[in-house]
Parts: sequence; C-alpha cells; structure tokens
Amino acid sequence: MSKKQKKEEIKQKSALREYVEAILIALLIALFIREYVVQAFKIPTGSMEDTLLVGDRILVNKFIYGVKVPFSDLKVFTYRKPKRDEIIVFIYPKDRTKDFIKRVVGIGGDKVEVKKKMLYLNGRLKKDPWEVHKEKSIIPPNLQPRDYFGPILVPKGKLFVMGDNRDRSLDSRFWGFVDLKDVKGKALIIYFSTEPYWETHFLGVRWERIGKIIR
Repeated sequence: MSKKQKKEEIKQKSALREYVEAILIALLIALFIREYVVQAFKIPTGSMEDTLLVGDRILVNKFIYGVKVPFSDLKVFTYRKPKRDEIIVFIYPKDRTKDFIKRVVGIGGDKVEVKKKMLYLNGRLKKDPWEVHKEKSIIPPNLQPRDYFGPILVPKGKLFVMGDNRDRSLDSRFWGFVDLKDVKGKALIIYFSTEPYWETHFLGVRWERIGKIIR
C-alpha cells in the first residue's frame, strides 16, 4: 500500500469516527432532553375531554417539578410542587409501566368530596370551567364512587387527580392518590393533533389545535 493510500485510509477512518461521535453525542443530548427537560406524549383516551382529545400529541415540562435521580425516588433541583388545577403526567399507581394524565384537584391537606357529580374542595363547591359531564345518570355510592366520593383528606406528599371528562375518567376516585415522586411533569402544549381514524392522512390533522397552550 502506498503512502498516499495509507493517508487516504486514515482520513476516511477519521471522518467515520467523527461521524459516529457526532451521532452518539446527538443521541445523548436527545436522551438527556427526553429524560430531564421535555417529553412527548400522545393522548390515548377521552378522559380529559374537552381539554385534550384522543389523538392530541403534547409536550410535557419535566424539570418544573424537579429532576429525578436515576434508579431512585429522589428528586433534585425542584422548582416547585404541582398546584391545584394543573394538568400533570404521572406513573399510574396500579400499573407502573403506564403513564396517566389528569388534572390536580387536591393537594396535601385538602378535603375532597364528590356529591351528585359535583366536586367539593374543603367544604366548598368547586365548579371548574373545563369539567364536563356527558352522562345524566347518577350512580349510587354503594355501586361505585364516580358520583359520590368521600369526604377524604389528601395526605401530605400526595395529590388527588381527576379527569376533565368527569363521567368517563378512571382517576383518584377509583384508585387513590398520586405520590409526588411519581409525577413526571406538567402538560405544556399541543404540538400535533390528528383525528383517531385519520392518523396517516393529512385530512385528519386538526390544524386548529396545533400550538395550543394546555390550561
């Protein structure tokens, strides 16, 4: 092999190494952002209608409630804790392989009660502009806790969450509280949205929802 060929081979190997290094660095940055800064989620059910629809893709702010130390329950750099009325993504307590999204209605120390579908917080009726009821029937408390629940005191370090679609939401009324350490982040914005049955067709894109701030 001539000197010229050797130089060319070294040059090619160097270029390949730089290319691989650039890809690895980009992947590490992407993983870091996904793990600690912002993450994308897709809305799979109608429990948050009409605020969030099936087919909405959202971005979640993951650092606002603190950065979770890998392989532990410890959170550091906590800016603040979740507040009432904020929409959060969290680990589902009954199946920790799943993520749920709901609205915080009660924080530690709050008394939560549901009577005839209506939410009472600390003894007062809390009628929220985003809550919807799509069923007229009232289910007796001896059958299930959807329409009658509590009163119950939210423990310190826990959250009581509910879906905006109050009649069709599997939430804290059924499975209990959310631990603060299991909160992944705050819902931020809808970055894309499609009709459930038109995901591969541009006609199904809900353009009016793209860029909508989640409140």
